[in-house]
Amino acid sequence: MTLAKFPRVRLGHLPTPLEPMDRLSEALGGPRFWVKRDDCTGLSSGGNKTRKLEYLMADAQAQGADTIITQGATQSNHARQTAAAAAKLGMACHILLEDRTGSTDSSYTFNGNVLMDRLHGATVSKRGDGTDMNAEMEMLAETLLLAGRSPYIIPGGGSNPIGALGYVNCARELAEQAAHVGLKIDALVHATGSSGTQAGLVAGLAAIRSDMHLLGIGVRAPQEKQEHMVYDLAQRTADYLGTGLRIDRHQVRANCDYVGPGYGMPTDGMKTAVKLLARTEGLLFDPVYSGKGLDGLINLVGNGYFGHMENVVFLHTGGSAALFGYPDTFDLPGYTE
Repeated sequence: MTLAKFPRVRLGHLPTPLEPMDRLSEALGGPRFWVKRDDCTGLSSGGNKTRKLEYLMADAQAQGADTIITQGATQSNHARQTAAAAAKLGMACHILLEDRTGSTDSSYTFNGNVLMDRLHGATVSKRGDGTDMNAEMEMLAETLLLAGRSPYIIPGGGSNPIGALGYVNCARELAEQAAHVGLKIDALVHATGSSGTQAGLVAGLAAIRSDMHLLGIGVRAPQEKQEHMVYDLAQRTADYLGTGLRIDRHQVRANCDYVGPGYGMPTDGMKTAVKLLARTEGLLFDPVYSGKGLDGLINLVGNGYFGHMENVVFLHTGGSAALFGYPDTFDLPGYTE
């Protein structure tokens, strides 16, 4: 597997740590749990999108772009990290945010990731739920071209074959870390949404011929749609790599039972999971992606899904900034006298 042939700009603190979560393991009574700390990538408080942006921003530079356009939901971690990457590289950034929850709470609409988008100097505009966001980005790009700019469009989540290279590399990195400490990883679990992280991992694990069990916990789409998106992008990523590999459809797994009422909408399981990790491991997880991924992980432990396994890694995709967009979600006590 040769990633060196693809342009890449270093934005993240890599490799990210691989750490045991022994208090969580004790609390759940399952296999030994580990966490891959992609919340520690460094760029604008970290997160999984930084890995993707190392390749996407390098491609933008190679094409002579001076302006980045991307889109996401209101509390988009991807938008925050893209705005930061553009600032670091001296590019303008335009972010289109789709309202997928209908919330008018000012904490949700102006705090958290939205606040950080603006701090990084991005131009932020909003669109209604169900908007064709790809078409909106294309129209904005045409306007910017007429104004003499050179725009580069990054899809939502950075999820295309270029962005997925970041998680092809992560698969290699994780395998090397595990080998260095003599750890056999039985399963890798993570939240899956726009599909780029999981697709990159699928392609990367296939390229290194790993038998690691990969499971995505869906945060938005139904299972069939989610798995189709991941499989399609994983195969396109393998083709882009030039590996000649055919992706095994059976290696694409998504459990989408923990979405709840909709994308970005809190669930009781997510709230319980986020508080549990904060109070057992001192780790902060976000309410949109990793929190629902953890809910799935915890519930599956109780159902015996990992019963035959010894070591399970949860990929922490970052996003704790979004907690500040949901201040009343966790029913936390006030001050004591």
